[in-house]
Amino acid sequence: MAMDRTAVNPWTWSLELGYAQGTVVPGPGRTLYCAGQTAMSGEGKPQHPGDMAAQLALSLDNVEAVLGEAGMSLADLVRLTVYTTDVDRLLEHYGVLAARLGAAGAAPPSTLLGVARLAVPELLVELEGTAVAP
Repeated sequence: MAMDRTAVNPWTWSLELGYAQGTVVPGPGRTLYCAGQTAMSGEGKPQHPGDMAAQLALSLDNVEAVLGEAGMSLADLVRLTVYTTDVDRLLEHYGVLAARLGAAGAAPPSTLLGVARLAVPELLVELEGTAVAP
């Protein structure tokens, strides 16, 4: 069952980048606040040192795993924050994220932030999301 939501886009430029400026979600529903997900294995070990594309893909896999455990999917994301230690390098591989979100029919309002480092020094990217489902 698809969640009822309305994209809010006073401008259209963000749609070409795969995200909405805002999302209105009416009525009651279940809300999941997903902790930052990184390129960590199921055993809590950092993976893919130095490989931004692989870390981004695994971070998104881990977001999907948390969503799935809650009975949700990427399509239920209503907010996504991307933290990275190298904005330029992340933007070179942003298509990894945009393609997966697009395939899921998701264009959550998003923010990209450059940070000095993440909790584990080998990590290059962290994804934090909020999802709402009926």
